[in-house]
Parts: sequence; C-alpha cells; structure tokens
Amino acid sequence: MLNDHQRLMNVFALSGEVTGRKKLQKMIYIAKKLGFPFQEKFEFHFYGPYSEELSLRVEELCNFGFLDETKEDKGGYSQYKYRITAEGSEFLEEYAIEVPKLKECLTNMNEQSARFLELVSTVLYFEQDPREEVEEKIQTLKPKQGYTSEEIEEAYQYIAMLRKTKTPCDEKN
Repeated sequence: MLNDHQRLMNVFALSGEVTGRKKLQKMIYIAKKLGFPFQEKFEFHFYGPYSEELSLRVEELCNFGFLDETKEDKGGYSQYKYRITAEGSEFLEEYAIEVPKLKECLTNMNEQSARFLELVSTVLYFEQDPREEVEEKIQTLKPKQGYTSEEIEEAYQYIAMLRKTKTPCDEKN
C-alpha cells in the first residue's frame, strides 16, 4: 500500500463521511496548501483546483474495499458520499499514519459547504497574485457562482484562521 493511499484513507477515518467529490477535492487541496503531507498534483478546473490523481486514488480505494462510495440522485445530478469501510479501518490500525492537527482541520472543512470550499481553494490557487486581481479572477472565472466581495473577504479570513490555528508548520518553528 502506498503512503499517498494511506494518507487519503486517513482523511476518511478522521473526517467520517465526506459528501461530494468536489468537496473532497477542495478539502485535500486546502490541506495541502496549509502544509499537510498530500502529494497530489492539482490543476485549475471548472470548479477550482482539481486532481486527477486524487480521483484515481479514491477509485482505487473503493475497488480495494477500503472506502465505501454511495451514489445518491439529487434532482438532476448525482452526489457521492464516501466513508471508510471496516476493512479500511482495520488496515489503518495496523499501518497508522499520524498527522498532527489534521483531524481538526478536516473536521472544520467538512462542516463548510462545497461552494465555500470552492471559493477558498480558488483564492489559495491564486494567492500569489494581488488581492484585487484574485477577486477579479474569481468574478471572471466563476460568474455563475455569484461570489460577493463579502464572501471573498470571508474566504480570506477563513484561510487566515486555518493558517493560524491548524498549520502543521507551526510545530517546526
């Protein structure tokens, strides 16, 4: 079993159920940007940062029987729910990976909406740019989401809160 698969299984063990593929993508991307040890490569996609590697790992873990994927029809679209299986939990007990502060970070993100995490991850994707440019890019790239300046400010505040209280890099300094 590869370390990247184990780390991903740990996400489900710590988070409980994660509802939505988009939400999962954003949670992992944000955690990676905060310094947690996720190796997946992300590119900007229609819904913000997206990793094909992450999608494949989730599929593999489902095929191994370590993750349970439930598909639910939601009036015109399908929503997926993920949770670790008993077999996955047993495997993790034997080959545990301890990542300080990850549970708190994941729990907090799992309580947010996928729409908000999409905004947060998009802000993080463009964080090297000046704030005004980031807001302009968000308005240009995501007009259907209708993000307001207040929501963008809330995303910046959320990122600052996560970095202040959850970043594993704190323990190195």
